[in-house]
Amino acid sequence: MRLLLVEDESQLLQAYVKGLKQDGYAIDTAKDGESAVELCSINTYDLIVLDLNLPRLHGIEVLKQIRALYQAVKIIIVSANRSIEQRVAGLDLGANDYLTKPFDFQELRARIRALLRRDFLSSPNTIAVGDFVLDLNLREVTFRGQRILLTLKEYALLAVLIQNKDRIVSSEELLEKCWNEEADPFSEAMRVHIYALRKKLNEATRRDDVIITVKGAGYRFNP
Repeated sequence: MRLLLVEDESQLLQAYVKGLKQDGYAIDTAKDGESAVELCSINTYDLIVLDLNLPRLHGIEVLKQIRALYQAVKIIIVSANRSIEQRVAGLDLGANDYLTKPFDFQELRARIRALLRRDFLSSPNTIAVGDFVLDLNLREVTFRGQRILLTLKEYALLAVLIQNKDRIVSSEELLEKCWNEEADPFSEAMRVHIYALRKKLNEATRRDDVIITVKGAGYRFNP
């Protein structure tokens, strides 16, 4: 899952990033409204945490422009403005939730999880491919009923590959979906995680061809 955090208070923004990265999300950040809209025009996000009192472009205008770009993204407004009128305006313009500052970070985490789970009410929350089952709610993968113990990053990589089982997934796409826009395409980080993931899959399946490298193109899941 890829999130965009829009907040002009640097310390608060870094606290968000630190806490949410521990939950396995890929995180992008913006400190002003114009940057937020620009990021949304070039990237696809699952959820946006949006402050309202932003420089360069107010959060309400940011909300309008994001909703004009696409409807699917979940948006949580976070604001020190406690007026009923402001909350109603934000929700009427397309926000999915409104959280007033100050708040406990655990509440923000819970609201993010709740919003991201809503998609699963209208679509299957498990994907079965061969002997593998991907559970989107629990973020886990099983092979012939046995859970494969993965780190959050390993799960994210495998989930993308399983969900795109009928095609080759490029390294660039994996970086975009499992890291963020600041990820170094020349870094060895992804290869290290792929290596660790392959090792665990080999131990669980006794096969070394579950993830196939297609030279010059990317990776393919082989159930």
